[in-house]
Amino acid sequence: MKQFEYYSPTIIADVCKLLDEFKEEAQILAGGTDVLIELRKPTAQSLKAIVDISRLKDLRGIEEIGNTICIKPLTTHTDILYSNVIQQYAPLLRQAVSTIGSPQIRNRGTVGGNIMNAAACADTVPPLMALDATVKLQSLEGERIVPMVDFFVKPYQTVAAKNEILAEIRFPKLFSPVKSAFIKLGRRNALAISRLSVAAILQKSDSGVIQEARIVPGAAFPKWQRMAEAEKILIGKKPSKELFTEAGYKVSEVMISFTGRRWSTEYKEPVIAVLVRRALEACQGE
Repeated sequence: MKQFEYYSPTIIADVCKLLDEFKEEAQILAGGTDVLIELRKPTAQSLKAIVDISRLKDLRGIEEIGNTICIKPLTTHTDILYSNVIQQYAPLLRQAVSTIGSPQIRNRGTVGGNIMNAAACADTVPPLMALDATVKLQSLEGERIVPMVDFFVKPYQTVAAKNEILAEIRFPKLFSPVKSAFIKLGRRNALAISRLSVAAILQKSDSGVIQEARIVPGAAFPKWQRMAEAEKILIGKKPSKELFTEAGYKVSEVMISFTGRRWSTEYKEPVIAVLVRRALEACQGE
């Protein structure tokens, strides 16, 4: 491992000062489940400073603020998994974190790290994007709010500047009768990163017609995005296997229009369509 200075501030203002001083030569350390692995690689970037933010108590926890849920970035996957608030108002996020790694990884890994690492397989991003989440970034210059749909540039790159820290994630609560689901496909049933995943939210009218639909695939596109084309197919219609199948095929079609055909397309093309259908069926309880 290459040499660097280690800092462990206890207030966010000191973190901002360090990031402003070192910028691209600094790396934030939260849970460490991704960063420590990268630092041990021979090809690791040379850094002057590691800024360990794990002692910042203000950056940990889950809060209810009216009809909004606020998750601080140092909140672990285990914290989310056992949160009654998340279970009640954002169950698809709980489903997603339950699939991440092992208990040891969930105990250390943080939601902020999962977002900021921006790996295509990040399991918390599809449900948070489906929940219309926003993130707050903080620096010495102040704060700014960025919708999660605009936050990612490409795998492993976000719009956050080198002197900014993720301060919180917010999203509106899901109220009954809105239904949601998260489905993940990995190489194994446990301790596996996502090959593909889907987060879905459905809301129906009293007459049983779909009023709102949100579909966000994971590990399928260069960056995460809502599937507006597939969502439009669902709006104004009554749920059915045929309708959900059509929406799944549309997602598959859109995916190929972005990625083109490559060696993995033969596998991903039918599988993402089926995962979308299953996620929508799970929203229906079918």
